[in-house]
Amino acid sequence: MSWVLLALAILCEVGATLALRMASTPREGKSPTRRWYLAVVAGYGLSFVLFSVVLRLGIGLAISYGIWTAAGVALTAIAGRVFFKETFTRTMIIGTLLIMIGVFLIEAG
Repeated sequence: MSWVLLALAILCEVGATLALRMASTPREGKSPTRRWYLAVVAGYGLSFVLFSVVLRLGIGLAISYGIWTAAGVALTAIAGRVFFKETFTRTMIIGTLLIMIGVFLIEAG
């Protein structure tokens, strides 16, 4: 159950980050709508609440935070490419893989 909650915390954090990108994107003379800012606050808030529950359920801080950040970096970079046509170069892919390998090594150690 704790791993499912960690996955949900990651998805909420990534969703909030994507909403933040939408909130900061200018749209032909329009200001960003409040719904994007509400999604940012709700997503980050829920993410931190879920993460605190994960810690309470016993997954260690180093492991859970490492997985949270590595998965968040990878998913945000991929989503930025898919939804916003942002650059995701070979070097960035290698860097993301190195972060994920580092987290795996921490967990294995």
